[in-house]
Amino acid sequence: MKLIKQNKLWFSTLLLIVFINLSSIAFTQSDKTIKTGSKKFTENVILSEIVTQLARSNNVNSIHIRELGGTRILWNALLKGEIDIYPDYTGTIIEEILADENVTNKNLKDKLSKHGIGIVYPLGFNNTYAIGMKNKEAENYGIENISDLRKHPNLKFGFTNEFMDRKDGWRGLQKFYNLPQSNVNGMDHDIAYRGLASSSIDVIDLYSTDAEINYYNLKVLKDDLRYFTDYQAVLLYRKDLEKTFPKVIDAINKLKNGIPESLMIKMNSEVKINGKSEEEVAAQFIKNKFSIESNYVESTFLSRLWHNTKEHLYLVLISLSAAILVSIPLGISSYKNKKLGKLIIGITGIIQTIPSLALLVFMIPLLGIGSSPAIVALFLYSLLPIVRNTFTGLEDIPTSIKESAIVLGLSSFVILKKIELPLASRSILAGIKTSAVINVGTATLGALIGAGGYGQPILTGIRLDSVPLILEGAVPAALLALIVQWMFDLSEKVIVPRGLRL
Repeated sequence: MKLIKQNKLWFSTLLLIVFINLSSIAFTQSDKTIKTGSKKFTENVILSEIVTQLARSNNVNSIHIRELGGTRILWNALLKGEIDIYPDYTGTIIEEILADENVTNKNLKDKLSKHGIGIVYPLGFNNTYAIGMKNKEAENYGIENISDLRKHPNLKFGFTNEFMDRKDGWRGLQKFYNLPQSNVNGMDHDIAYRGLASSSIDVIDLYSTDAEINYYNLKVLKDDLRYFTDYQAVLLYRKDLEKTFPKVIDAINKLKNGIPESLMIKMNSEVKINGKSEEEVAAQFIKNKFSIESNYVESTFLSRLWHNTKEHLYLVLISLSAAILVSIPLGISSYKNKKLGKLIIGITGIIQTIPSLALLVFMIPLLGIGSSPAIVALFLYSLLPIVRNTFTGLEDIPTSIKESAIVLGLSSFVILKKIELPLASRSILAGIKTSAVINVGTATLGALIGAGGYGQPILTGIRLDSVPLILEGAVPAALLALIVQWMFDLSEKVIVPRGLRL
């Protein structure tokens, strides 16, 4: 009987895992929808939105998977078919993505073709990296060129996380210019601008088409030794689209040399400075460029809240349910077999120490982007509190009660079911409650890999320096955590025996 019960638990878990994988397959193998991805900075979001609306204008169902993580996440998603198109830059492709393949601007198209990737090249503007600081500080220090930074080793540098690690980023720049600075920190691109404005950092990396350069009156330092290469904006797409969606490929090819630098800066400013949505700016560009009225729908607060809530609940409910089904049997096994218990609690403890963002990224090579890796990461992150509390609740039952049950001749299964689990139920429920609250908060990071949820408006709010947008995600997430805790408090009246509640 005990074996049957355990098999039911593991079978339920198996079904959940199968469901997760099926949802991943559905996400990656749809042949009726074009999926456009974007990085998490404004220009890339605008370009992706232009592509999305152009596809829809050709009567093709198209979705925009917004604000994914770094370059590698998007490139790998493109290769796997999890997205179909995304904007990138020649310098990034040559120096980062295909760094080991001896790529030049002349053979770029052929090299990409070997990977099954096509390119729309160029879009018309060069968004190269640059180094900048506040004009007033540059004047005070007499800094005009990047090489002038050698004379000021105490300046504080704040670079984007990707720039810190790229081959063509900080490490190469430091070596190339022989820069002595050691106070160098990685941070989000948009937060770096605010750090510069508040004087908490002195020097940051820029994208040359950033609207903030003029807004914050920044000094773009001259690359006097010519370290940075060209970063011509391009569109990368899966070559199979040329057969499945030829009209869409024809449409995006019309963007060649169609977006001059001044226009891109203006569009960035419309979003970052004037507060327009990327959808509105993209629609206006398409209207001006192609005389096409884009039928985009501006989302309302309530529609976004409902959409984000559904996505967030989906992540939380599946991952938490799977964690409960697996953790309680693991906690019981740890109690029954102390040696095995040390191993189980040790492994779940190690998982808990892995930073949640790193755990999400670790799942991408196995499950790709979207909800599937987020669910598995949240499941793993939810194990320890339930396993540990199940073990502790069973272990803390007075020995006299256990011995009395044995003297009565009860089987180990009956003792577990009728005595031990009811007595440990309060501790087990406390572990589940802890996991649920952690799960709700951690699920906001899922937006970085395309899982959506309340993290999406938080990411967008950080990017656009919009407190209302940040609160649009943060407040519902906090309320959901409170609601979950309240629901488990209510369930205690049903699950925990009345005598223990008294």
